[in-house]
Amino acid sequence: MNNICNNIKSIKTIINSYKYDRKIDIVAITKTFSWVSVLEALKCGINNIGENKIQEALPKFNKLGVHLQGVTKHFVGNLQSNKIKKIVKNFDLIHSLDDIKLANKIDSYAKIENKIQQCLIEIKFFENNNRSGIYINKVLDFYKKCLMMKNIIIRGIMIISPYINNPTLSRHCFKITFGLFKDIKKKYSKEIDFNILSMGMSNDYKIAIEEGANLLRIGSAIFGER
Repeated sequence: MNNICNNIKSIKTIINSYKYDRKIDIVAITKTFSWVSVLEALKCGINNIGENKIQEALPKFNKLGVHLQGVTKHFVGNLQSNKIKKIVKNFDLIHSLDDIKLANKIDSYAKIENKIQQCLIEIKFFENNNRSGIYINKVLDFYKKCLMMKNIIIRGIMIISPYINNPTLSRHCFKITFGLFKDIKKKYSKEIDFNILSMGMSNDYKIAIEEGANLLRIGSAIFGER
């Protein structure tokens, strides 16, 4: 378990080495890893955890119990209509909003739960592929529609680079995403809660930092290979 602490310290050292004037947070992606490993990460300073399947997350949350106090729980998986009720009830920030019908459903369940559900809009670069997300040219229109909902707040955008094994193309992807992020902030500057740019994972988080990310989703670099 000491490896988990050492890995977290190493990643934080790398983040701090950039000396940017912005706070960069780590979401430890805990999917497939045991609750014992998650507990070790929490003890080593992690206060954001991410899961992508509600059926895996809930037993883990139950085991962790009081250790989750003060911890932000992120849902990072594909949204399914029949799972939204439980996701809204158990997660603080949804990273993968990409459909207006699902947004309406989240809004409805959040109203029942008497909460404002925080969400990120997941974007994608290629319109006609099977990857989740909203095509980048349609994000602004989608964002404006979400602004009309009373129990959803859009905190920012999220992307998974389609070029996992190509650093040059990943950098290009992140650069364009950062441009979109800044554009939305400029056009809707009164929406001060729009301040999260979630991009970068274990294999490309350094590039993501350099291109403007302030929320990194890191799993294997913390816990080891799945």
